[in-house]
Amino acid sequence: MMSLEDVPGIGPVTVKKLKKVGIETLEQLEETGSMNAFLKVREMVDKGACLSFLYGLEGAVQRKRSKELSFDTKEELRCFVHSLDQE
Repeated sequence: MMSLEDVPGIGPVTVKKLKKVGIETLEQLEETGSMNAFLKVREMVDKGACLSFLYGLEGAVQRKRSKELSFDTKEELRCFVHSLDQE
């Protein structure tokens, strides 16, 4: 199992937030999915979690840096966060 601390693009603040919602490894993040992990963090730890945070989570799931995410992936994530902000 890969520790979150060893994932490129995931910093110590993100690791701390993920651990607070019970996500301790990259495999757990992959199983949970970036959007669900984002929702957990937003609901339980950081109500101000933003799109950049979600990009970082998705980058970790795809095992690439967030700046390397495809345009379509970024657009999907942007629409997801936007829909949450409309609630």
